[in-house]
Amino acid sequence: MINFKDIKTIFFDYDGTLHDSMKIYGPAFKKAYAYLVENKFAESKEWADEEISHWLGYNSQEMWKIFMPNLSQEIRDKGRQIVGDEMKSLIEAGRAVLYEGAIETLSYLKNKGYHLVFISNCRRYYRDSHGKLFGLHNYFDDMICSEEYDFIPKYEILARVKDRYPEEMVIIGDRKHDIEAGRKNDIYTIGCKYGFASEGELENVDIVINDITELKEYF
Repeated sequence: MINFKDIKTIFFDYDGTLHDSMKIYGPAFKKAYAYLVENKFAESKEWADEEISHWLGYNSQEMWKIFMPNLSQEIRDKGRQIVGDEMKSLIEAGRAVLYEGAIETLSYLKNKGYHLVFISNCRRYYRDSHGKLFGLHNYFDDMICSEEYDFIPKYEILARVKDRYPEEMVIIGDRKHDIEAGRKNDIYTIGCKYGFASEGELENVDIVINDITELKEYF
């Protein structure tokens, strides 16, 4: 169990934790897959949201390597580009949506004096565009993205950066990458059941929450 009175730094995953990312990832994924079908790199398929959301939380290089391992690197990169470009367009069109209460909760924690750190398996443009759209820099001390670290695993990124911040620490996220990052760095973990976790991914967390605003009950 977390000793909350000692926590000073809170690491936040973004997609599935603060951001309801299927609103923009779903259409972008389908656009990239349509390109693959059109060019005979994949068979036509109707994708359920649950199948698409499985890939949220992976960095883009890891996702395409696992998702379509038989494609050439050139075509995987093209798929990444299509997804990235479409998500960028949707963000700029104001289609990105945070979970209800996300900003309210960040503001609450910031005002309580916690050090808040954004840490996401995303690219720079994604972090920066969301930061601008939602004013995230008003809440986070730092905003860390995996592209800055050549898309190494999140637990390795956390190991490199955690000494910048005061202990004790907790990481909040919805996927196995977030929980692994906490466990391998000996910091507390909070799992977001409302996000995109597959069954079993949140089994070893210290606490599970069903809504982002529940954090105010603990901190």
